[in-house]
Amino acid sequence: MAIGPRLDLRQTQSLVMTPQLQQAIRLLALSNLELESFIVDAVADNPLVDLAPGGSDSDGPPVGDGIVGGATSDQIPDALPEALPEAGGSDGEAALDIPDGMLDRDFDTGSGIGAGSSSGGGGAEDFDPIERASDSADTLADHLHAQVGGAKANVADQFVAHQIIDQMDEAGYLTLPLGEIAELLGIGLAEAEAGLRLVQSLDPTGVGARDLAECIALQAIEADRYDPCMKVLIANLDLLARGNMAQLKRMCRVDDEDLADMIAELRGYDPKPGCRIGGDPAPPVVPDVFVRGDTAGGWAIALNRETLPRLVIDREYYTSLKRGCGKDRASRGWLGEKLADANWLVKALDQRQKTILKVAREIVRRQEGFFMRGVSALVPLTLRDVAESVGMHESTISRVTSNKFLNCGRGTFELKYFFSSGVARSGGGTGAGASEEGASAEAVKAAIRSLIDAEKPDAILSDDTLVDLLHERGYTLARRTVAKYREAIGLGSSVQRRRQKRLMGAR
Repeated sequence: MAIGPRLDLRQTQSLVMTPQLQQAIRLLALSNLELESFIVDAVADNPLVDLAPGGSDSDGPPVGDGIVGGATSDQIPDALPEALPEAGGSDGEAALDIPDGMLDRDFDTGSGIGAGSSSGGGGAEDFDPIERASDSADTLADHLHAQVGGAKANVADQFVAHQIIDQMDEAGYLTLPLGEIAELLGIGLAEAEAGLRLVQSLDPTGVGARDLAECIALQAIEADRYDPCMKVLIANLDLLARGNMAQLKRMCRVDDEDLADMIAELRGYDPKPGCRIGGDPAPPVVPDVFVRGDTAGGWAIALNRETLPRLVIDREYYTSLKRGCGKDRASRGWLGEKLADANWLVKALDQRQKTILKVAREIVRRQEGFFMRGVSALVPLTLRDVAESVGMHESTISRVTSNKFLNCGRGTFELKYFFSSGVARSGGGTGAGASEEGASAEAVKAAIRSLIDAEKPDAILSDDTLVDLLHERGYTLARRTVAKYREAIGLGSSVQRRRQKRLMGAR
């Protein structure tokens, strides 16, 4: 065969994803509040897109599309856009149902939703409204720096105090040894200690401490309770953690009543005083999906219309702009791109709502026992189970359930909460939620918590005992699995719980 350059013709098939389709897929992963921010940017970027007057319709129940379990003709009215644009073909769910790997490839840039604009072309990773909101909050460092500036101290002490504050963590503890700070600043240890004393005199009391004992001691001094007995108790917090009351009484030279009073005093102190400053309470979770019981015995599922602005395409404005373009090909081309972007955006939002509702209906159908009886009735469920039922890819289900919350009569839960691994059930189990397919890990955790909450101080349950009690409820678990679930829900071992209840009894 001759070696040399030549021309070949080959035919290949490949899936090409336009920037518009990429954006539509990423819209699935946004919560309703994140979607609202995206829509605001899209409206600002595209003159043909506008919000419907008054947002969502005010009449009728939230956006929804049906009843699960006991279907009736009394379905929730659909408040989706009445007329879907015919742009980009009829890709529908199939177009949005793309494996994760496809989104990682490089694609040619072109016109799309927000193409060429930094305001409208971002995906889920471009939105962090909580972080932006907290940027303006007064942090612990700001709070302390302001106090140092108004303190009656010399300039040198104030300078050292400012440097020490910058080396503190969010809980208010000094993270660097004072000797290292003195070395970095080129000052003596005595000067560094003077600056530290200034910091420790600030509000909240306890900041600037180098360990827990010093933090508690500062608060005891402030409360005028730092007597010799309290000093010994604070210096031996490790004995208190182990519940060694007899040794503490001997060391502090107090009786049972005095020791109980001292322990009660310690419980009133804050081990992380810095956390009280700068950390505004997390905003309440806004649900994306509502689930309510239906009079026919089923479940009505609806999207939260309060966080779903409706988009409209201003056709009259488009017509006037088109007349103004005349025969200018560049202007008419730009206008055509904006119209295509607007059509695709409305279509993508419509498909997003339908996909979320479709997945939510399947989750409710699978986990109906939870909505009727509670967490003990949760059954094992995986992304693959739902994907096979609704005819979508697992990655699509993962996007739909990310950052989405469901509100029902039992509270508000993230959609991913309903996906849980399962454990085998022994025959004849009487536990709530028993099923042939096993029990959800969340149901097992709830059972472990209920058993531990009901244990008596003089009869702490060991992991082996928990295994036996769970077996009576129909859960077949190994001891190490019980220990893993117990630790996952923040419950200590039998030894730790015995110490804790002993301390509670000493109050």
